[in-house]
Amino acid sequence: MSDTFLSPEEMAELTGVRTGRRGKSREELQIEWLRTSGIPFWTNARGRPVVARVAIEGRPAAEQPKKKWQPKVLALG
Repeated sequence: MSDTFLSPEEMAELTGVRTGRRGKSREELQIEWLRTSGIPFWTNARGRPVVARVAIEGRPAAEQPKKKWQPKVLALG
């Protein structure tokens, strides 16, 4: 088990989706749920959603990755 990402079992528990239905795969339904819930995720090469554990644990901002510095001139666009 990875400490960085949720396991497939944890993903099923989070989303409430364990199997596909209505012509959609489990992964497609999990992705839909994650999008509507506003939880950031990536899709791996197999089409499975990957959620970083820090995205749902509510860690303080100091522990989360910081945004890359960008000059204000470039941020205005």
